[in-house]
Amino acid sequence: MADHIRVLFVCHGNICRSPMAESYFDFLVRQRGYAGRFSVSSAATHTDELGNIPHYGTREKLAAEGIPLVPHRARLLTRQYGAEQDYILGMDSENLRYMRRILGSCRAHTGLLLDYSARPRAIADPWYTGNFDETFSDISEGCNAFLEYLLRERLI
Repeated sequence: MADHIRVLFVCHGNICRSPMAESYFDFLVRQRGYAGRFSVSSAATHTDELGNIPHYGTREKLAAEGIPLVPHRARLLTRQYGAEQDYILGMDSENLRYMRRILGSCRAHTGLLLDYSARPRAIADPWYTGNFDETFSDISEGCNAFLEYLLRERLI
């Protein structure tokens, strides 16, 4: 059983999917009584949005669901995160490709968030689709499945 699990969610710009996942997972572990067992954060694979706050669609969807947005400014994934984090979870295959390029060989478990679900797949980028409802549904599914995996494997 791990003492403290560090989870980093990653997407292209760190303003839509990954801060939504960070906020949702933080809310989920607090709700389930595991807040002290986790450090949750997020980062980008590209520099497009560095320093920006989350997209208004992410902010609005989280607010509509009653989930607090964690304080956030977009930041870049760096090689150092591979040594500091336990899990680094991307949203789609392009994220995963860039994550592996940036991180190289690392101690963190890397993969896609929905790999932990019963239906592994990519989480579409709402920056392009405009569908923050679908993105939230996928992120909720992935975060719940990831937490259940950790519980099932007795990692928390």
